[in-house]
Amino acid sequence: MTRTPIKSVKHFTNPVKPGETESSTDKQIATLFGGFFQGCILQFRKMRGVLLLLVTLMTSSPDVYNVSAFSSVPSRASIRDRSLRRNTCRSASRKPHSILSMKVPTPPPYPVRVTVMGGGNFGIALASVVAKRGVPTTLLVRSEEVAEHINENHRHPRYMSDIALPRTVRATANKTTALSDATYIIHAVPVQYTREYLATVKDDIPANVPILSASKGIETSSLGFMADILKECLGEDRSYAFLSGPSFAREICEGVATAVVIASEDIMLADDLAELMAGEDFAVFTSRDVIGVEVGGAVKNVIAIAAGMCEGLGLGTNAMSGLVTRGCGEMRRLGIYLGARPSTISGLSGVGDTFGTCFGPLSRNRQFGYRLGKGETPEEIRASMTEVAEGVDTSIALVKMIKKRCNGYRLDLKYPILFGVADIIEGNMRPLEGLKGLMNFPTRMENYDERF
Repeated sequence: MTRTPIKSVKHFTNPVKPGETESSTDKQIATLFGGFFQGCILQFRKMRGVLLLLVTLMTSSPDVYNVSAFSSVPSRASIRDRSLRRNTCRSASRKPHSILSMKVPTPPPYPVRVTVMGGGNFGIALASVVAKRGVPTTLLVRSEEVAEHINENHRHPRYMSDIALPRTVRATANKTTALSDATYIIHAVPVQYTREYLATVKDDIPANVPILSASKGIETSSLGFMADILKECLGEDRSYAFLSGPSFAREICEGVATAVVIASEDIMLADDLAELMAGEDFAVFTSRDVIGVEVGGAVKNVIAIAAGMCEGLGLGTNAMSGLVTRGCGEMRRLGIYLGARPSTISGLSGVGDTFGTCFGPLSRNRQFGYRLGKGETPEEIRASMTEVAEGVDTSIALVKMIKKRCNGYRLDLKYPILFGVADIIEGNMRPLEGLKGLMNFPTRMENYDERF
């Protein structure tokens, strides 16, 4: 007996109507089932990330993830515990992540909160960067009036008041409120005021919470970099990172494309911070070379003062280009002596930041040098400035540090620009005299320390 094949389920419910051909019925069935299967595929795609996340959690160490860490308001104890777990994991065997966890971006196992210490231009800029990524951000300022103005108007009353801040930025003058539940803390206080500032907040900073420093320069009293100051004030039992690169605060707030580098001895911390802050308009690279980033961030401000003086004297592009290039050579020489990598000095935090500071119209250090070249005294310029030009104090501290830490013959011949800027700021020389001294330098190889 021959068996009639069933062509479709529709034969049982909707027989072929008169005048309707089999081919049109099959098309309707194909459309029906095609939509059904397409819906299934879309649902699978939506669930795939969740399924992979669950598999990742099941295959991960139970110490890494803690259900209690998903609470909306973590306590100081929970922050201390999870920071300790991260530090312990990073200082252990450092096994590579599984293939699954490397390919699937998983959310952090606890709510992330960032506090920015310092309500100046750069503190505002970094708070904006983090807040634009959807992270709750607290700006710790000095006065409650400023905090109230920011919270009500979403603008700083004094610094870049024409720029609106993201609504996820909240300001406060209460140290405990700002710091007690912070996952990461960004330090944006000028170097010369850092030690005094940290003494007032150190008891409110939870243990093991990492610090990202955005300050550049050398402390005049201790002749130390920011890494030295932070460890002396907050201890060596927490992780530190350092941000540098060509990054004017106003351009960051306006969303202009910016590239920076974050250096840390704990490269996993640097990677976490880079992932937290990076976006379409803010590229973040990482490095282990802390001393290289610190040297570049300090020396570039001194070179910018020299470049400003060159412009103030009206000496033209040739002179300024030669001056900045020779200044970068002194930066490289000092960095290598202190243990920096040449690639770091030639990167964003070294030559890159130097170019931005020397040629950018928003540079405070360049403007300070320009006014020196026009004949104003350092005291007159300082009295009229509303913000700190870090290179002024750094130039004097830098020369003292070189004399203390760098052994060798005729250091003034190895670092003539750095020594010359310090002499001019201290009143021992006038800008034009310093330039003539550079031009009358004895003839020798461009890079005498590479003559072999």
